[in-house]
Amino acid sequence: MRAVRFDEFGGPEVLRIVEIPAPHPGPGEVRIAVLGAGVNASDWTKREGLMDPGLPQYLGYEAAGVVDEVGEGVSDTMLGDRVFGFCPDGRAQADLAVLAHYAPIPAGLDAQAAAALPSAVETATRALDQLGVQGGTVLINGASGGIGSAAVQLAVARGARVIGIAGPRNAEYVRDLGADPVAYGEGVVERVRRMVPGGVDRALDIAGNGVLPELILLAGGPDRVLTVADVDGAAAYGVVFSRGDGGRALHALDDLGVLLAAGRFCVPDVQAFPLAEVARAQKLSRRGGFRGKIVLVPGE
Repeated sequence: MRAVRFDEFGGPEVLRIVEIPAPHPGPGEVRIAVLGAGVNASDWTKREGLMDPGLPQYLGYEAAGVVDEVGEGVSDTMLGDRVFGFCPDGRAQADLAVLAHYAPIPAGLDAQAAAALPSAVETATRALDQLGVQGGTVLINGASGGIGSAAVQLAVARGARVIGIAGPRNAEYVRDLGADPVAYGEGVVERVRRMVPGGVDRALDIAGNGVLPELILLAGGPDRVLTVADVDGAAAYGVVFSRGDGGRALHALDDLGVLLAAGRFCVPDVQAFPLAEVARAQKLSRRGGFRGKIVLVPGE
């Protein structure tokens, strides 16, 4: 089967499509014929040598597709089912992938859109769980991105009023997600306080753009703030940094299915690229500045 791999660190030009043996699922796992695999910032940080120093490396932690093989303990009745979820060996950008944690793709949702959801929804759910969000007022910095837009909708579903910090051009989009938009930049504390004079109950930093002091001020202390993007700032200001390796919110996929069925979650726009154009997809991901999610499609 084909898979994305790089044998040296560098720019997108180091990415290769290689032939490797097909994987097989272990106990409790399923293998899927991949219909879509998500592209994330972790892909280019790995490619640039900023994470794992080992070589070679493969890419992809989230995917959606059709079950074509099941592991021990998984019913054969799942064969042919459409599922989405997490690929533990990080080789989801391939023709076939093994999923260890998965859920049915909700009716009416295409596989490419489903492939864009697991990482963003799990990260947002984990952050809201750790913050203890159940109602109240939540300030989300970076509300228009993939994780941020998921966090806004999930917080609203928990009964929270959400204030979403985003760029001015994304204000209407943030409002459509269910949040009250506030513009980035100097004076953000004053703008938020005009909306909520007493401050907010919790604050979540998705963007990692250096606003933790302002979030702490608005939330009333570092214990009411969490970041998924600013490691150095978290250490400097005593804010919790949420790590996926500290325990994933695996219930997020099943919870999402309920919200989608009820029409309470809007999926992001998807930009799809053929697997062979992974370098072009990563260039776009690295550049940023777009709304939605990038997905690789092996069959194209």
